Formats: sequence, structure tokens, C-alpha cells
Amino acid sequence: MSTVKRQNTAKRPAQPRPATVARRAEVVRSALDVFGAKGYANGTLIDIAELVDMTPAGILHHFGSKDQLLLEVLSYRDATDVQDLDDQHIPGGIDLFKHLIRTAAANAQRAGIVQAFVVLSAESVTEDHPARHYFDDRYRTLRREIAEAFEVVCAERGVDAPETIHRAAASILAVMDGLQVQWLIDPADVDLAETSEYAIRVIVESVLGSGALDD
Repeated sequence: MSTVKRQNTAKRPAQPRPATVARRAEVVRSALDVFGAKGYANGTLIDIAELVDMTPAGILHHFGSKDQLLLEVLSYRDATDVQDLDDQHIPGGIDLFKHLIRTAAANAQRAGIVQAFVVLSAESVTEDHPARHYFDDRYRTLRREIAEAFEVVCAERGVDAPETIHRAAASILAVMDGLQVQWLIDPADVDLAETSEYAIRVIVESVLGSGALDD
């Protein structure tokens, strides 16, 4: 019996054209500026469309909804945190804490991204905000990763991980985000990079001992 090989006729998803990719990126960056200045609720598609010489309908054609555009903005913001890392992911162990210090220094050079994050994270606590799940997941994940980094370092040094690591993990995030607010309000009086490094070192050393980040 002869057999006939059937060709795979399944179509691969069409790749967007480079011009489309560039246009979407332009919209996301403009949306970040608008949401950072006005918040998600008050920043409109009209505001964003005017910045990129498009119509609101044109933006919806690319993103489907304002909520989806917001999620794209948040993804873009996350990508900027790891863009200089080889595997595009934050490291573990003691290197994680050093990465957080470097991130604070980088944030001092990108006020627009920081302002958008501060505004949107504050807004997300309100009822039915479309970014609520994003920020809930973000903080839950970061608290876990920081706590795991503490555990890794303790294991490397042959000591039992203290119960304080979970409180320390939440405190590091609180200090970093809180200092961003102070810095945005009064950048002349608050040095974001130096103050963040000081706070992170104090918290890390309270768990791991003096000089823990000097290795």
C-alpha cells in the first residue's frame, strides 16, 4: 500500500512588521508618560494619541483596550529593570541585593519611568483597578525572591536562616518604593541612589551581619 505524505498546512502566526513593532513601542512609551503625569484614570487615549499623531481608534487597533495598553506599559517598565542582565532576569543570592542597589541608581536617571510606577502602584489599591493583579503578583514574587536570596546566603555561610528574612524582604521593597516618592517630590534633598543603598545595606546586614555586601 502506497502512502502519501501530507504537508503540514498549519499556518504560523504572522510576525508583525518592524514598522508596526516600532509604532507600538512609541505608543507604550507615550502612554507611560501620560499615565505617569495624570494617572491611569485621568490619562486618556486622546492624550496618548496626540503625542504619537494617531487617533484613539488607531491605538485600540494596536492594543484592543486601554486596560491592555496599561499592562503593556507595566511590562515595558519591568523590562527596563533587567535589560542589562545577560538572562533578562534578576540574579539570586547576594547578587540580588547588589542588583537592587544598581537598580536604585539606574532609577535616579529615569524619573519618567519611576513616576509612572509610583502613580500606578498607588492607584492599584483602589477598587477594580486593572493593574491590581499585576502589582499584587509583582510584590508577592519579589518578596519571595528576596527571602530566597537570604536563605541562599545563609546556607552558603552555614547559618540557620532567621525568621526575620520575610519581614526584611518586605521592608527592602517598602524602603525602595517609599524613597522614590520622596525623591520625586524633592530630588534636591533626597539622593535616591545613595539613600537606597544605605537602607538596603542596613536591612541586609541586620539579617546577615556587618559587611555582608562587601564580598
